[in-house]
Amino acid sequence: MKILTTQIGGLLQRAGSNNEEAVEETARLLAQATIGEGRVLFAGFDEMEAVGMNAMYGAEPFRGAVRYEEGMDIHSADRVWLFARSATDARALQLARMLAEQFIPFAVVAGEKATDENELADLAYTYMATGVTKGILPGEDIGSRIVQPHLMVALFLYEAVKMAYDEMVSEED
Repeated sequence: MKILTTQIGGLLQRAGSNNEEAVEETARLLAQATIGEGRVLFAGFDEMEAVGMNAMYGAEPFRGAVRYEEGMDIHSADRVWLFARSATDARALQLARMLAEQFIPFAVVAGEKATDENELADLAYTYMATGVTKGILPGEDIGSRIVQPHLMVALFLYEAVKMAYDEMVSEED
């Protein structure tokens, strides 16, 4: 338990410091939809869908949040926040390419850092890396790793963005 606590604490600290600027940029991007005539669409894949559920049904809902569903109409005033375990997720890349073709700005949270080889980061208006690309604790088998808290770090980044976003949209009221 102590090792897990230490590893999770370090992971969240790195995610916070490595994404400080992107948190503000993402909040600003999403606020554009809420202040205008748009919606904030939450598109999560696999367990990352829970971030959108939290945004809509959590104790403090995200103002303007709508769950993305495949095939839905997305308008130029809308903003999309995409959550994927990995930047190589085929469904996330497909959605990102479609949004880029339609010139609809979107934000991404995924595991890997933004590099020249990271197409998802390249397509996104803002990109945040969770830093989770493998397990954070050693497993029982030599060389294996366990515990991959993708969702936990994504929710942490969501909360950081939401604090900045709420401040921005409340100023407009």
